[in-house]
Amino acid sequence: MAKTPMVSLLHLFLLSAFVLNCHSQEKEVHVVYLGEPLRGDVSVAATHHSMLAGVLGRLLLLLLLVLVAIILYYNYSIINAILGDLYLICGEWGSFKRSESLSLYNLKHLNLSNCSHSSAKKSLVYSYGRSFNGFAAKLSEEEVTKFSDMEGVVSVLPNTILKLHTTRSWDFMGFTQNHLAGPHEGDVIVGLLDTGIWPESESFGDKDFGPPPAKWNGTCQSGNNFTCNNKIIGARYYNSMDYYDITDFKSPRDSEGHGSHTASTAAGVEVAGASYLGLAEGVARGAVPKARIAMYKVCWSFGCALADILAAFDDAIADGVDIISVSLGSDWPLPYFQDPIAIGSFHAMKNGILTSNSAGNSGPWPYTVSNYSPWSLTVAASTIDRKFVCQVVLGNGQAFTGNAINNFDLNGTSYPLIWGGDAANFSAGANPEASRYCLPGYLNSNKVEGKIVLCDTLWDGSGVLMANGLGTIMADTYYTDFAFSFPLPATFISKEDGLKVLEYIRSTDTPIATILVGETWKDVMAPSIVSFSSRGPNPITPDILKPDLTAPGVDILAAWSPVSPPSIYWKDTRSVNYNIISGTSMSCPHVSGAAAYIKATYPDWSPAAIKSALMTTAYVMDSRKHEDAEFAYGSGHINPLKAVTPGLVFDASEADYIDFLCKQGYNTSTLRLVTGDNSVCTSTEPGRAWDLNYPSFSLAIEDGQPITGTFTRTVTNVGFSNSTYFVYLYLPTSISVKVEPSILSFSAVGEKKSFTVTVSGPKISMQPIMSAAIIWKDGVHEVRTPLVVYTILPASYSSYSVPTSKKPAFEGKKPVFEGSSFYHKNGILGNS
Repeated sequence: MAKTPMVSLLHLFLLSAFVLNCHSQEKEVHVVYLGEPLRGDVSVAATHHSMLAGVLGRLLLLLLLVLVAIILYYNYSIINAILGDLYLICGEWGSFKRSESLSLYNLKHLNLSNCSHSSAKKSLVYSYGRSFNGFAAKLSEEEVTKFSDMEGVVSVLPNTILKLHTTRSWDFMGFTQNHLAGPHEGDVIVGLLDTGIWPESESFGDKDFGPPPAKWNGTCQSGNNFTCNNKIIGARYYNSMDYYDITDFKSPRDSEGHGSHTASTAAGVEVAGASYLGLAEGVARGAVPKARIAMYKVCWSFGCALADILAAFDDAIADGVDIISVSLGSDWPLPYFQDPIAIGSFHAMKNGILTSNSAGNSGPWPYTVSNYSPWSLTVAASTIDRKFVCQVVLGNGQAFTGNAINNFDLNGTSYPLIWGGDAANFSAGANPEASRYCLPGYLNSNKVEGKIVLCDTLWDGSGVLMANGLGTIMADTYYTDFAFSFPLPATFISKEDGLKVLEYIRSTDTPIATILVGETWKDVMAPSIVSFSSRGPNPITPDILKPDLTAPGVDILAAWSPVSPPSIYWKDTRSVNYNIISGTSMSCPHVSGAAAYIKATYPDWSPAAIKSALMTTAYVMDSRKHEDAEFAYGSGHINPLKAVTPGLVFDASEADYIDFLCKQGYNTSTLRLVTGDNSVCTSTEPGRAWDLNYPSFSLAIEDGQPITGTFTRTVTNVGFSNSTYFVYLYLPTSISVKVEPSILSFSAVGEKKSFTVTVSGPKISMQPIMSAAIIWKDGVHEVRTPLVVYTILPASYSSYSVPTSKKPAFEGKKPVFEGSSFYHKNGILGNS
């Protein structure tokens, strides 16, 4: 009989220990997204604090009840230890001190409210309330579950880490210096979410700039030797991880180089004589040199935290920026309201701000495109008509041309040449099979010192440097359409040419070679989509074509942080003010700048109108060079000059996107939280997104089904008051397209006309993408919209529901780089 109360006590004690463990377990930062900002005279921070305290207090209350139950059985001293642990969580509770003994009297006087509010204060990281509603806090798994189930919560997001995804590029597009300085350019503010900015760079000088526009509501987080000016009118930094590497500046200052590069590409002032260590010298500038820059530093040495990205969006929207440029993204597809960039750009759109996003660097694999929401602009990367090459000349006179940005000059002197496989460091456990790749520590320095080394893969040169080698010739099949810079004389040739170099080494006892200084050659094949640029189809909504368009993103010269390595090798100690790098991170600010150029010309245009103008006036890309066709380049290559005279635009409002989300499976209650109004889903049946007024057409057909789809579109006249447009079709033979009406007549600017597009064809299965185009012409303007038809697996549309995150359908093998070079961080290198 005596065992019964003891067993009951044991059960209660274990329960209390469990509750304590739940409350004190390791917590991680999560974002609780609540939708539209609170209205009226309400303290956002107090509201969020109260919500946190409420959830945290429930666990403490449960523990208190358990303790009372234990006391009712026994007043054991061991319970004092439990309460002592609780004291460590909450501190002093009213009159109770840790030294006091436990009793019902003391428990009655415990201030549970103080404990929960104290815990809430410690947990809260950010309160979002300027542009949307939500907060970031350190939460346990149980607390995450409670918030997820709470009424009024749209989503709870883990604080995942996202990746960072020109002298010649603007001229290549025909956008020369003669076309700069729109009438309102100085009033346009370009906000960038990036790694910060180097304010002393010549690209950010403010000579002849007036004060910031009156609409500016932002701030400059000066200090730590960082200041703004009338060019950089705002700068903030965010770090929810509270972690700073030795290379990080605890300020908006850029230690990575990426943010300075993107900012100068979009809106840098004109700088004559800019070059990378003498290469590619010219005038560096952005699309809108007179525009203002606001930098929101969300990316650090470890990456870009989700909570920081949302905090930056919250500020940027309220600060008054006109365009937001985001050259970063997630590795995997996420539902729209679990994706920080989709959330932030949605609220930006509501406030009349277009967000320009990079498509990602996970190409050429399909379904890898990121930042695919229809209210943002998604940018692929393509080449310009300049390529960087570097030749190697062997002792027998043979010369091979490779891709490299090589500023090292050996003055034509030849040096001994060795294959990495003949220089294995056996003491380190390497053999010829390993040493041929020239990885760090694998090479025999006694054999390599002072020599040029042939390596059988692309690497950062560190292995050759560590072995005191003089230079390197790398041979492989990857990354042949853009160039890297290296910390030593280097070039990157094809695998076939590498075999010829090895054959020469085997043919003589004294092989020698020299590596010539780099050159720039004209690329007559440009523009072409670069291999790393992420491809469609859209992984979440097949009815929306992504990417939207392409822009220069290969070998782009722009401003750089002088403390960031100038080459692929993260320990390169050289310093440069301008650097040449590649990525969709580089193409994105080109489009951001072009969008700012349109905004300066038409300050009242909506984000959708600006986006439409860029897409419908794009250069048509050559599909013969791109088997992925529109999945690689969307509507085509941006043409900033034509984009300011599009003739017609496909406009869209928040209501259009709400209707789209209804058909994606989001319900009325969730959407009302997001919009803050009385939005209603008129139908409970999700469906296709064919009626969203998008400036492209995407028709996904299940395998074995006939081609059929009907789209509705509305265009707004922004050209001549009296104009008549006739439709022209470019079609493959396998599909039929009917446009009604086929003639659109306008009598005023701003007048709207609607038309339907009916697509039909035979049953298809497992077919590659089929490309078509619908073009409206009035004799001056050409308004072109691509139409794609492609097949999907039957399960893709078997049921409609809010999409869930998933990994890309295809993954490819790539070399894995260690360290923290820019190419490792932006995903071009390092994906396996």
